[in-house]
Amino acid sequence: MQLIIKIALALFAVYAVVAVAAFVLQRKLMYFPDAGRVSPAAFNLAGASERMLTAADGTQLVSWYAPASPGKPTLLYFHGNAGNLTNRSERMRRFLAQGYGVLMLSYRGFGGSEGQPSEADNVADAALAYQALRDDGVAPEDIIVYGESIGSGVAVQLAAAHDVGGIVLDAPYTSIVDVAELSYPWLPVRPFIFDRYETLQHLPKVTAPLLILHGEEDRVIPVEMGKAVYEAANAPKDIITFPRAGHSDHHLHGSHEAMFRWIEALYDKRAKALDAYDDAPLQRQMRP
Repeated sequence: MQLIIKIALALFAVYAVVAVAAFVLQRKLMYFPDAGRVSPAAFNLAGASERMLTAADGTQLVSWYAPASPGKPTLLYFHGNAGNLTNRSERMRRFLAQGYGVLMLSYRGFGGSEGQPSEADNVADAALAYQALRDDGVAPEDIIVYGESIGSGVAVQLAAAHDVGGIVLDAPYTSIVDVAELSYPWLPVRPFIFDRYETLQHLPKVTAPLLILHGEEDRVIPVEMGKAVYEAANAPKDIITFPRAGHSDHHLHGSHEAMFRWIEALYDKRAKALDAYDDAPLQRQMRP
């Protein structure tokens, strides 16, 4: 019996050490930055350049920016929890080829940006990037917010607080707490996570048209979470899932083309609404 008690105590001690380490190092388990700073010129991204943004606390943030062609939207892009902007260079190339403008923000600690990432700072810095576009004269209705993986939580919070023309969520989650419980079911994660990204709490304030893209074979953020986000969202909303796609490869299964069609349909609908509005006074004048 004493041996069993000793073994139990030893296992509990190991568990306690692991749990405390996970608590202390939780942001190391959430963010995996590549700090390397590379210019978009290194990838021959025509029209794109590095743009520095200064946060309210003085932190210098790196972004890649290319203005939109006339009549085209600008994608305000928030990336996932690993790598840096170089890992998104081919996505940016595809977007630029459509004539879209792109502003990709590099989170703190990623890709040459100073500081360390956190939910509060990422959301505040997202608002800074949004304001930079507005200062450039980009109208709110021409800003399409794009959130990739962990960036979907950033995108939702931005769209909940600012006027935007649309929001695209790439592999969204209900909350990071829910994701953590799936990844670490043997740890008491719910009460102790700092950066919670409670998507479902912020989603009711989002009124912009929404598109969700999600791979059905996603083993990081299950497609069921994307469907739950869709069900909780306000209309107008669309969801497209890709049966053979995982977490970060649905662009190989047509997700970019699907998003392009969605954006074009969004702009066509807006143009028709404006035409109808412009014609209304004439119609009223022609009534007997």
